[in-house]
Amino acid sequence: MGAVGKNLYDSNMRRAAGQILSFDLFGESSHLPDVMHCETIAARSVLHDWEIAPHRHTRLHQLLLVERGGGLAHLEGAALRLRPPALLNLPTGCVHGFRFLPGTDGFVVTLPDELVDQALAGAEGARRILRIARMTRADAPTRQVVRRIWHEFGSRAPARALVLRGLCTTLLGLTARALADRAEGAAGPARLALFARFEALLEAHFTEHWKVSDYARALGVTPAHLSRVARAASGASASAFITARLMREARRHLAYTSMNVATVAEALGFSDPAYFTRVFTRAVGVSPRAFRARLAARPLPGVGAAPRPDAGR
Repeated sequence: MGAVGKNLYDSNMRRAAGQILSFDLFGESSHLPDVMHCETIAARSVLHDWEIAPHRHTRLHQLLLVERGGGLAHLEGAALRLRPPALLNLPTGCVHGFRFLPGTDGFVVTLPDELVDQALAGAEGARRILRIARMTRADAPTRQVVRRIWHEFGSRAPARALVLRGLCTTLLGLTARALADRAEGAAGPARLALFARFEALLEAHFTEHWKVSDYARALGVTPAHLSRVARAASGASASAFITARLMREARRHLAYTSMNVATVAEALGFSDPAYFTRVFTRAVGVSPRAFRARLAARPLPGVGAAPRPDAGR
């Protein structure tokens, strides 16, 4: 294994005392080098005695399918027993770790946040469901799609990136559908209805920088109740949900327009570009200029880059 490949394996598994480590792709410091990534559970776990220390990914969404074997998953501090066929949804920023039974069989599908944003554009209901780390049972169509992704990822067939994006969008949709009943059970129909109204208000007013208290007043509830509902439905507080929506729009402007940072800040309702930069850097992990520079340094997924089915292994 080359030095780069060895680092990708090793750096993700060494945990500094008292810290939860954050990674882009298994310890990689740059962006995902392919349209997405797919590997077997065994490929990485067998090198570390089938145990993956708790960690998080700052710009990656993962879906993990356990077909045989099992073990324990640790999601945001909660321990869940893996009973095949299990499907785990691991959104960006979710702290997760695993202790697999030796010989566990399955796949890990890793999606860059740009691909997830494109796939879920206009699908806020699915986006809301997929923001929460959850486990569900993988049905036959979902397992079939994951296996198709695995096959396509390792190929060099024409239109590979296009097919992979389509398959990953399907996988996200099937996962959201499988998790929908659990989300309704956790939040309750009345709370989900309130959260949907909150989302609609957020779409109308997020550039006006309404506070939680403003949304709560418009909805006729207390800020504390709104935050409880937001956390039950999305896994994040109302305040964090508001900031995430604003930063998602900022990332879209930076990625898909030529507006300078000051103009982006103004378009998003920030009177001070320096303050916008601080908010963006705190939320995203890099400054707006650095974020744009990283995008410029590589093509968008599947555009202008030769397929690299062995990248990141």
